[in-house]
Amino acid sequence: MVDLNKVKKIALVGATTNKEKFGYIILKDLINKGFEVIPVTPKYEEIEGIKVAKTIKELEEDVDLIVFVVPPKVGAVVTKEVLERGFKNLWYQPGAYSSEIEEILKQSGVEVVRGRCIMVETRR
Repeated sequence: MVDLNKVKKIALVGATTNKEKFGYIILKDLINKGFEVIPVTPKYEEIEGIKVAKTIKELEEDVDLIVFVVPPKVGAVVTKEVLERGFKNLWYQPGAYSSEIEEILKQSGVEVVRGRCIMVETRR
């Protein structure tokens, strides 16, 4: 599993301004725990005063972890972009992983966490 003690910068795929959705709840939770979070979504320019990356291509290379909080169909497309960029630590929130994503990742050699909630795991 990803060593969360070494993670400083997290990209959150599926971040949103909708305070009812996990894309917002997780963003706020991680910020409050001291992580630097980059929202990744094509829908907004900024969220909570943080500049948004429209795509994975806009991320700087020093991102330690990519967290997915999107439907698996979207996640599959973004996972391909993540692998093209060479990011090595991926976290799929419950409901964000699929057999299609598993197939994409099969030969990648990246560190993958799935089915665990980042908010719960960062409480430890």
